[in-house]
This record gives sequence, C-alpha cells and structure tokens, in this order.
Amino acid sequence: MDLGYFDYALPVNETVLSYAPGSAERVALKKALETLKSQKADIPMYIGGKEVRTGNTMPLHPPHEKKHLLGNFHAGDGSHVQQAIESALKAKEAWANMSWENRANIFLRAADLLATKYRFLINGTTMLGQSKNAFQAEIDSACELIDFLKFNVHFLSQIYKQQPLSVPGMHNRMEYRPLEGFVLAVTPFNFTAIAGNLPTSAAMCGNVVVWKPANTQVYSAQMIMKVLMEAGLPDGVINLVYVDGPTIGNICFAHKEFAGVHFTGSTGVFNQMWKTIGANIPNYRSYPRIVGETGGKDFVIAHHSADPRVVSTALLRGAFEYQGQKCSAASRAYIPSTMAEEVKQLLVEGVKSFKMGRVDDFENFINAVIDEKSFDRIAAYITNAKKDEDAEILIGGGFDKSKGYFIDPTVIVAKNPKYVSMCEEIFGPVLTLYVYDAEKFEETLSLVDETSPYALTGAVIAQDRYAVELANRKLRNAAGNFYINDKPSGAVVGQQPFGGARASGTNDKAGSLLNLYRWLSARTIKETFVPPTDYRYPFHRGESESGVVE
Repeated sequence: MDLGYFDYALPVNETVLSYAPGSAERVALKKALETLKSQKADIPMYIGGKEVRTGNTMPLHPPHEKKHLLGNFHAGDGSHVQQAIESALKAKEAWANMSWENRANIFLRAADLLATKYRFLINGTTMLGQSKNAFQAEIDSACELIDFLKFNVHFLSQIYKQQPLSVPGMHNRMEYRPLEGFVLAVTPFNFTAIAGNLPTSAAMCGNVVVWKPANTQVYSAQMIMKVLMEAGLPDGVINLVYVDGPTIGNICFAHKEFAGVHFTGSTGVFNQMWKTIGANIPNYRSYPRIVGETGGKDFVIAHHSADPRVVSTALLRGAFEYQGQKCSAASRAYIPSTMAEEVKQLLVEGVKSFKMGRVDDFENFINAVIDEKSFDRIAAYITNAKKDEDAEILIGGGFDKSKGYFIDPTVIVAKNPKYVSMCEEIFGPVLTLYVYDAEKFEETLSLVDETSPYALTGAVIAQDRYAVELANRKLRNAAGNFYINDKPSGAVVGQQPFGGARASGTNDKAGSLLNLYRWLSARTIKETFVPPTDYRYPFHRGESESGVVE
C-alpha cells in the first residue's frame, strides 16, 4: 500500500453457460474435446517454474472410455518433493514481500483467463479426465474456480482492512503475515475447483506451496498450473508434483519449515496426517495449521408436509449428479410413510429416464465412476445389498467395467435404519432410503443426527414451518451446510461457504474469510508518537510534590 489503498469490490458469481443445442459454447466445447482426444499429452511436474520430466510415466485414460489414451504424466519420487520444498522456500521472501495489489492481480488475471481463453480447455480436461458431463464441469472447473479466485481476492482485501483501535498519542496497526515455512496442498479428484483453490488460497495470502493432486485429476491440474503461470505467478510459489501420499507425507511432515496442510480427501488419511503432525510438533518452527474437508454421509429428511415431487427431484439430483462422487451428495434419505410409495415411484421413473455413457455425448446424465478401485468398492456394496434381508434394490443394481467404470444409479430401501449403506460413505451413485413412521418425525431427527460420524451436508424438505424450525434446531451439529427445501449439494462460492465438522473436517469454510484466516499470521504493531522520558508514573510522587500540604 505504498501509494494508495486498493479496493477489490465484492464480485458477482460467474455466469453458468447452458451448452444448449445450437449455442456457441456447445460448439466450442465439442471442438475442445475433439482436440484434446486427438492429442497425446506429455504432462510434466512443475517445480520452481520448470517442467520436470522423469521418464517414469503413467497413463491417463478417461474413466468412461478405458481404451483411449489421453496421454501420460511423469511421476516423481521423494527427491522431487525435496526439490519442490527447496524451490518454495527459495521463492518465499520475494513472494511474501510482493505488494498486495500485484499479488491479487495475478489471481484475478488467472480468473479471467479461465473465463475466456481456457474455459473450454479446463472443462474439457475435467470432462475427459474425471468423467464429468458438460454441466457438471462448467459449474465446477470453470465457474467455481473462477469464483474462488475472485472472491478470495475480495475476502482477503477485507481482512487486510480490519485494524485495531488507536487512541490519542499512538497508532496501532495489524499486519497479516504469511506463515513461516511452506504449505502442503493435497487435493482430490472430484472437484477441479477444489484442486485449484487449496493451493491458490494459501498462496494468495503470501505463502509458498507444494501441491500434490490426486493422480486421477492430473489432466486438469496441469491445466490450472498453465493458467497460473501465464497469469504471472512467480517461479516456485506453487510447485506441482505427482507422488504417492506416503512419500509426500513422510518428507513434508518431517520438515522443520512445514507450516500447514490444506487437504480434501478421506477421513482416514486426514486422521493419519493429524497424528503424524502431532508427533512431530517439537521439530517445527511453528505450530502448523491443519485444515481439512473430509468425508460425508449426507442426508435428506422429508416431512409429511413436503411435496413428493420436490423430494424426488432433490434426491435424483443430489444423489446422482456426478455419479454421487461429491462430498455433499445425498446418500441417505428418510421418507415418511405417508408418501413413501409415491416418492419411490418417482425415483424409479427418474432413474429409468437417465442416460448413461461417455461425456462427449451431451445427452448423458450419468457417466463413469473415477477408477477401478472405486468401481469395485461401490459394486461390493450393491452386491451385498442384493443378498441382505435388511435391504431391497428398488432400481438399478447393475455395473459393468468392460468399456468404462459404469455403475447404474441404484436406490436401496433399507428395513433397518442402521443398515450399512445408511451409515458408511460409499462415494458413488447409490442412495439408500429408510421409510419412517410419519408420526415420528422428531424421533427420526434424532436418528439422523446419531447414525453417521460425519457432519458435512444435509437437507430437510417440508412445507410445515414448525417442522423446518424443529429440524434446523435438532440437526444443528449434523451438517456444516444445511439446506431447506433443496438438495444438499451445489454450494456456491460467496453464497454458501462450504465445510463440515465431526468426522467431516475442520469446518474452515472454503469460499469465505474463515478459510483465509488460517493461512495468515497476525502481527500487532504499536507506535507511540511522544514516548515518555521518566519511568515513574504519577502515583509514585510524594504528597508534597502534588502541592498538597503534608
């Protein structure tokens, strides 16, 4: 702020393009998909601003089209993690000292590049690499990532403006420093926007970052890195490496300069991270910041006053968009006995109308799950449900990995409210219903609260306002993002800051000021204008010095 106070106004959310037949964006996206599929990408790591190729290549195949080769990425090892840390620490001083307006404008430029030049490439790499349809890619890799970049600039500018009081004779100010050391960002496959936000939110605050994406998201991760570099991100500020989890954890968590981890992934992995970091506390320069968004077993509970069509639509979208591979996906539903048959019928009709297949056929609502490991795990739940007396397959239940990792959208009806698929995270296109006595709404709310260790998202659907108020109160701690008369997914940056508690993470709310505070270390500075020259305070003087006769 050498020459002025620079303001970054509250942005508007990026407009979601429709990709309707005949639209310009539909034509442009189809062309981008054709171009990407016609090439064989050779994807390096990016360390210190340089492309690093190891020769140890791993293939990238679309989950929905296993035989097609998109290209290969160069896998690294522990030496590359060490190089990434060294490059980050080398870049740290200059990056931390860069003026806020120059730092901010790099990310604003990246947002505009994503909105224009790279929009169809970031969507195309997400569609092909992660098997998302055009709409799911648009709301994620284009709109949400653009929003993260723009809103975080605004939020950080608001934080920087928050200053302490000053009284006559002095001036107080607050500096918001980056953390000492480097930040590790570990990002998931399911949202390109999360993969872009975790490293950039920390970097925006002046931190340097080592970024490890999921191997199944490398295709779009490298596109994000290209955008950031074109936007002017200095060498070494963010270093992108492709290594396995234990390798990066063992090296980063043992390093003296480790300052924090920004994580989205499984609860089990996050728990192990926390344990390892805790054991290494004496070795660090500072207490590391541990920020994580983990699993979910997200619920929808319908009240007997709800419209069955609203309930079924919330479930069809909430459970099966992106094959249920959203942390926020509706996975368990509690349906009152008075409308159960109608809701079941509507769900069957809806699932039967879904089209499933490749992402470049825009009529397909359902695509493939991410990989064979995920396919096998989800299929096992379905297979067990077919044999279990406590469960009934209402619709779906099929799966086939001959051409791609396709699993039919499946609805299970559980006779036992604690049936395994009502309790455990499946992370696939499987929804489990439990029909409850419509007169026992309040008791069922307690059941919802107690069934799962997670507390990420949830929804109540009701027209009765007393029911809404009761659910809102009794489920206060059951979900970090709670929805009324809507599906429990689809949080928008700036509108519904995202994150959950309990086994779902630290609830640091991506897309808000709360998350950015975690990557800052405040310093209070007091300046006294006319400092005292005598150590004594007035009360030290004797009575004679006061003018009072002794």
